Amino acid sequence: MRPIDGRTATAPPAVGDTQRWHVPYALLPNGLAHDVTFEVSDGVYRAVRPGTAPDSLVRRFDGIALPGFANTHSHAFHRALRGRTHRGSGSFWTWRNAMYDIASRLDPETYYTLARAVYAEMVLAGFTSVGEFHYLHHRLDGRPYAYPNAMSNALTRAAQAAGLRITLLDTLYLSGGLGERGHQPLDALQQRFSDGSTDEWARRVGRHRERDHVRVGMAIHSVRAVPRAWLPVVRELSSNGPHARQRGRPLPVHVHLSEQPAENEACLAYYGVTPTQLLRDAGLLTPNLTAVHATHLRDSDIALLGRARDTAAFCPTTERDLADGIGPARALLDAGARISLGTDQHAIIDPFEEARGLEMHERLVSGQRGRLGLHTLQAAATAHDTLGWEDAGALRAGARADLVIVDLASPRTAGVAPDQVFMAATCADITDVAVDGRFVVQERRHVLGDVGALLREAIEPLWA
Repeated sequence: MRPIDGRTATAPPAVGDTQRWHVPYALLPNGLAHDVTFEVSDGVYRAVRPGTAPDSLVRRFDGIALPGFANTHSHAFHRALRGRTHRGSGSFWTWRNAMYDIASRLDPETYYTLARAVYAEMVLAGFTSVGEFHYLHHRLDGRPYAYPNAMSNALTRAAQAAGLRITLLDTLYLSGGLGERGHQPLDALQQRFSDGSTDEWARRVGRHRERDHVRVGMAIHSVRAVPRAWLPVVRELSSNGPHARQRGRPLPVHVHLSEQPAENEACLAYYGVTPTQLLRDAGLLTPNLTAVHATHLRDSDIALLGRARDTAAFCPTTERDLADGIGPARALLDAGARISLGTDQHAIIDPFEEARGLEMHERLVSGQRGRLGLHTLQAAATAHDTLGWEDAGALRAGARADLVIVDLASPRTAGVAPDQVFMAATCADITDVAVDGRFVVQERRHVLGDVGALLREAIEPLWA
């Protein structure tokens, strides 16, 4: 499979070369700092020095420097649905029909073209890592491609071209749904999501190779799509499979959890427990688990997730677009869980909007302001470790040299206190983005050029 063209993100600086960057403000781990100089080599921060004056050899930026953001839940192909699903009424379940339709139009070439543009849009918005919850595995009729990971390879190549790190959350998908009488067979389209058995899924996942910009993780689509008997297989592979042994630590495991009340009702009717309890019984509630959405939880579910130190990946712009509901963020934090953020179906790709949505939704349900606080929002927006990138997400010596520069003089940010920029900025205020020490966005322009044009070129043929 050939690239669409030769464009790719800029090469990293030569090994051993040292760069020096200077900003008037930076959000460091211990808070806002002034006049900060960063020394970078081999894609890593070697020194971070506040209170330093710039000299003639340093590269100077205006605005405030933030760590790179982590998009912990993405379905790249959903971006083709933006602005095309709003006629008439409906629900998550009717929206899903449109999503299935667009999935049926993709092959490795068109998926690469679409994902490259989507990932470039993410980098423009300040994301430096993405967790791709990937279940679009096979041909339309369910037969594997000659190279079984052709679709996931399209994603990892696209991320490389866009200058983005990717965690491929390869997703297990075995059944077509869950009702009070049990799991339902796959329908015609869902065949391409499924490997047919856990053995075939594990065999295909084992063929993935981690690289400088690629990590491998695992995902359970949902308790609707994976019967209880097969959940322990994921636990075993994530802890003791070849990728876990090679890395010396368990892999991230992500799962759609209690996004819709119907999922909870079906699970209770058939298994007699909630989806969270089902995961607990399978031994999957560990600090490596990320529960995506976690919207409709019982108090007992919240307590279980908190005791396990799990992460809940909230996707506020998607959850409100699909009328999913508002998840219990404050309650989960109080119980001991963590929060991360994702853009899911990419109704909007903007980390500031997701972070504000998290806070504003909590205000709406509680009637109080500041229920989460700036530190929590910033931590949720930079949860790279939940994707297996433990050395990213902070402006500190030894961390990956990701950098996001936010303009403090735009119509949205002029006059704001720099340490409160999360509550005012949008992704349009981001001027420069570095990933692992190389600038992929400079002066608001991605190295691939016109990202809007790339998106149009990828999306319009899918609707023709």
